[in-house]
Parts: sequence; C-alpha cells; structure tokens
Amino acid sequence: MAPIFSVLIVEDQARFRDAFARSLACVPDIRLLGLAADFPQGRLMFDASSPDVLLVDLDLPGGSGIDLIRHAALTQPACEVMVISVFGDEQHVLASIAAGASGYLLKDSLALDLPEQLRTLRSGGSPISPIIARRLLSRLAPASHSHAVAAGLSAGYAQALDEDAVALSEQESRVLHLAAKGFTFDEIAGFMKVSPHTVMTYVKRVYRKLHVRSKVEAIYEARRLGWLRD
Repeated sequence: MAPIFSVLIVEDQARFRDAFARSLACVPDIRLLGLAADFPQGRLMFDASSPDVLLVDLDLPGGSGIDLIRHAALTQPACEVMVISVFGDEQHVLASIAAGASGYLLKDSLALDLPEQLRTLRSGGSPISPIIARRLLSRLAPASHSHAVAAGLSAGYAQALDEDAVALSEQESRVLHLAAKGFTFDEIAGFMKVSPHTVMTYVKRVYRKLHVRSKVEAIYEARRLGWLRD
C-alpha cells in the first residue's frame, strides 16, 4: 500500500472546493485535513495542521495564494505545493514556481485524476497542465525545434520544460550559493538557523528543478545557467 499523506485545500469557490474534496474523500492513501475558503483561514489551518501537500488557488479573498506558497516554503519546506488556478499565463506560473510550488494545474482540467496528480507530486514529479507546458515551450524553445519539443511532451509534466523555465526560491538559491562556497549542509543549516532536515529538503528541490543528482552537478548547472559565478 502506498504511504499515506495529508492534504490541505485552500480554495475560495465552493463548487471547486467541494469537487476537490469529493475526489479525495474515498482515497485510502490520502488524508484530507481540511478546507479553507480564504487566505487568512488557509494560513491558520496550514500552520495548525502541517500538511504534506498544500493544494492552493492563487486568487484568494484576503491575500494572494502566492504569498501562502511563500509562507509554506519558509515555515514548512517539506510540504509540497500544488497550484490549481484559472490563471495559465506565464507570469502566474513562473511566480508560483519561484515562490515554491512544484505543480500547476488549470481548473478547467476537471477530468484530471487529482489523487494521481498528488501522488506524482509526492513521489518527486511536477505535474503541470499540458497547455501551460506548451505555452512555455513555444516561447523558450528555439524555432527550429519547436515542433519536435512540443511533440515530446509527456503527460504535461514540468520535467519537459526547458531549463530556462526553472526558478529557485530564495531559500533554495541561498543553499546553492553557500554550497558552492564549500560549506557543508550542516554548516548551511547553522547559517540559515534551520534544521539539517530542512536544508536537505531545499537541496532535493534544487536537484529536482535542475534535473541533477549531486551537489557537484547542481553547482555546474547553476554556473552554466549564469546563476553562480566563480
């Protein structure tokens, strides 16, 4: 049996909130912790429940979903964040990723298997609606490769995105810069005043976003992208 994980839903529209809750209600490996209808309630419930996954809308009464994502990344970095929104434009998508989201789905994809998307998120994947991936690839891919790249999309996952679409959060970027200076992860935890476990969570997210498996590879890729300088 798959490991059980918990989910908190923050969504202001009742019909979507109820639909998401129903899709998770009878799933044995997912525990729904609660439903919040606005930013203040969502933040309070998030802090009180410590979910494994935060499922969040961006346009919330009383605040921005992106601010809630930042709060989650700062206070509970082990929590995975999945955005479900009506906004599919590049600005909202990249801002969400930069804030700490690992998945991004559009609300019009009501036929999607939400439990399976959340399982993919928990297993290290980055679910993303195909139309969003296609828009980003259309801008990022060289013209001579645009058709080939678009044809290579697989289930709309973010691993298919061009590397230039990667965005690190402030905490992830700081860990990477300190690691590049030769500090150990335990030393970095001391500098950042967080636990070594939290630092390793940031490290895993950096590895996933850069598609690497080691610190050396991460530093190399970051330098190649111009994010680090010797």
